[in-house]
Amino acid sequence: MPVPYPAEIRERAVRLALEARKNPATRDGAITRIAKQLDLLPETLRKWVRNAEIDEGLRPGTTTDDAARIAELERENRELRRANQILKSASAFFAAELDRPSR
Repeated sequence: MPVPYPAEIRERAVRLALEARKNPATRDGAITRIAKQLDLLPETLRKWVRNAEIDEGLRPGTTTDDAARIAELERENRELRRANQILKSASAFFAAELDRPSR
């Protein structure tokens, strides 16, 4: 499991990268250069920048909030399916008990 970076480092790195990418003179290699300066992996910073651009509406994609909500709904859906299956099994069991002749 990757080691999480402090939020301050992440925010600073993303801010620096976004600013550097706005300027044509510093755009080329900005992510790699800034990642090296902050002792980050370039791909990590690239991913952070991509997510920040999506969250700000600069790039198409699923925002962080939407992704979290989707994951929450999928988890809730799994729990409801599991509960529904338990209820169906219990219903079938009790229906069979009612149909069984009593002694």
